[in-house]
Amino acid sequence: MTETPTFGRYAEVPYDKMTPEQKAGYDAIVGARGRLPGPNKIWVHNPKLAKVIGPFGAHFQPGGYSLSEREREIAVCVITSHWRAAYPTSAHERIAKEAGLPADKVEAILGGRTTGFDDPREQIVYEMATALAAARWIPRGLYERALKALGHVGITDVITLMGHYTSVALTLAFYDVPDGAPGLAR
Repeated sequence: MTETPTFGRYAEVPYDKMTPEQKAGYDAIVGARGRLPGPNKIWVHNPKLAKVIGPFGAHFQPGGYSLSEREREIAVCVITSHWRAAYPTSAHERIAKEAGLPADKVEAILGGRTTGFDDPREQIVYEMATALAAARWIPRGLYERALKALGHVGITDVITLMGHYTSVALTLAFYDVPDGAPGLAR
């Protein structure tokens, strides 16, 4: 018999019913982030993954990496909307606007329309993210502009951020987690 879903199609495991391994994974995620958001509610079911994904995801929290919050949200909005995942796309639409990105630019990104940014770093992040999300060849000119604007640290932060949020989006899409789903109170 299947348990009743609490987060999209997923039936969350209450902390008191977790295995010792799952509790260790939960503690690794909550310890790294201070909360159990979005896909972490699902990933905690896989203790080995939870122990590594928590600290990895924590790298992308404010102040932990080389991108501004606006740059981060450009890349996140590009990739979550690419995968058509309602929960993270809606959440990051709000976060992007709170970070100061103009509503028309955020809405263009989410709708797959071309837009542009006056800030050269934001423009490079946008170009990188759209090229990578479209599985396009990265032209040498884009590579060189990105290297000049972001350096290797910034480039790898954009790429791994997009990889992380691809995992976020695909997890939440597979489990059909709707916009704003609260899940279990923790």
